Amino acid sequence: MYYTYIIRCEDNSLYTGMTNYLEKRINEHISKNGAKYTKSHKVTKLEIAWRSKSKSLACKLEYQIKNLTKQQKENLIAGEGLSTYLSGVVDCRRYKRV
Repeated sequence: MYYTYIIRCEDNSLYTGMTNYLEKRINEHISKNGAKYTKSHKVTKLEIAWRSKSKSLACKLEYQIKNLTKQQKENLIAGEGLSTYLSGVVDCRRYKRV
């Protein structure tokens, strides 16, 4: 399984990433051993994650989410479905919210 996730930083910014081991990756971000961005922006929590069967699908979703506005990402966190913003761009049925 692969995961695409959004985490919130202390300054209220959002970071989107993907991994095949979600818990380990979030802990890396928290301990500042993750991405360059999260080394300089303290991570406060995992906001939302989606599971997919392949790395390719997870990467596609990550790319599309990174292109959304902050407000659209906040709406996803609040419970709106992926299809609200990504219908026709990715096959939203291939992703399950964790």
